[in-house]
Amino acid sequence: MPTKIITKLKTKQMLSPGHRACAGCGQMIAARTVAQTLGPDTIIANATGCLEVTTTPYPESSWGMPWIHSLFENAAAIGSGIKTALNYKKNNHTKVVVQGGDGATFDIGLGLISGMWERQEDILYICYDTEAYSNTGIQASGATPWAANTTTTPAGKGPAIEAIGSQQRKKDMIAIALAHGLPYVAQTTAGFPDDIVKRVKKALSMRGPSYIQILTPCIPGWSIHSSLAIKMGKLAAQTGLYPILEYVNGRLADKLKVPKQKIKVEKYLEPQGRFKHLFNSAIGKEQIKHIQREANKNILKYGL
Repeated sequence: MPTKIITKLKTKQMLSPGHRACAGCGQMIAARTVAQTLGPDTIIANATGCLEVTTTPYPESSWGMPWIHSLFENAAAIGSGIKTALNYKKNNHTKVVVQGGDGATFDIGLGLISGMWERQEDILYICYDTEAYSNTGIQASGATPWAANTTTTPAGKGPAIEAIGSQQRKKDMIAIALAHGLPYVAQTTAGFPDDIVKRVKKALSMRGPSYIQILTPCIPGWSIHSSLAIKMGKLAAQTGLYPILEYVNGRLADKLKVPKQKIKVEKYLEPQGRFKHLFNSAIGKEQIKHIQREANKNILKYGL
């Protein structure tokens, strides 16, 4: 390929193709949308995880802006250091963004994220929520939903509650972010790329710390067909299980309403291998009813 064409492609692509992510990866759909919205005048600190290992195998990188990886737990601290250096240089135009999966965000890096938020630093944190440790073998994380089958919460057989898979409730990171007094907090999914663009642009228009959480369906982790990431992202929001929300200065400012013709959670759960066991037993079907009640609570709580 001629050098001029290569240079032209590099200037246009903030997250280039040719990476090692799975075909149809929901996280890559979201991350590319985010990167294109951010533009080149951005420095990213990225936690360990799928997004790191698939896009930056040494000595290569798919990123079209400065990108730094350190450890699983300390991407937020790296971001704080970058911001401090930019402030020292009186650079108030370069954006600082910290990225991590749900393992780095909900679990391993939570303490340092909290510190960054307490200091009210002007940094955008983006969580790509696959609802499990997708890079290390699909272990349960603090984001894993009720009754999901993971390698550390395996679905068994028989009538006992232990047979249903995960018995933990998904940690409410949106509430945790709001408790820190963040000016901007949003939740969206890879099913709505235009909404991701909208949330990122809004976050960048606000001064102070921002948090955006994006549900990113994982092809092997959710055991779904490679063509289904967008559809699963849409259904998660449309059923009310994963509402699209925006908070500005602690107030719910925007939301995506569910369709008037209610979509039952079965339509979202059934294509996913991680929930397949729920359809094969009486106790599993009871859990589907429980998950539907949780969706109904969200619809009522947020006025969807």
